[in-house]
Amino acid sequence: MRQFDLAPLYRNTVGFDRLFSMLDQIGGSESAPSYPPYNIERTGETAYRISVAVAGFSQEDLSIEVKENGLTIRGDKKTSVEQKAEVLYQGIAARTFERRFQLADYVQVTGASLENGLLHVDLVREIPEAKKPRQIAINGRGPQTIEAKKAA
Repeated sequence: MRQFDLAPLYRNTVGFDRLFSMLDQIGGSESAPSYPPYNIERTGETAYRISVAVAGFSQEDLSIEVKENGLTIRGDKKTSVEQKAEVLYQGIAARTFERRFQLADYVQVTGASLENGLLHVDLVREIPEAKKPRQIAINGRGPQTIEAKKAA
């Protein structure tokens, strides 16, 4: 993918810093971490779910943090001092990870659960009443008709 220089746009715009930061992150996605894999799904009109594959991690090994518009999921596998058997091949990754998600405005985390090696984080978008569109009634007299005067 080509790398675009957005520096000229920074000089000529005000208030779009967050947009350009997100574009920079997308442009640099070639080196983005791919572990652990995840899904983002829509479960309702305003409800979403992020599912992260965390096989081998227990509930105590995982942490979820929400700060401003960012969601961070961390996994830190506690290694046990005693191992029962010598591992000849390790294909199940149990390395430490940190996965970050940028949340849209008014998106709140409502809960999280760990089922069958998948960490599910439930989200909902709740727009405040003040920000929702509303209908404004038009007050006035009844319909008016304009009669054209005939030229004499």
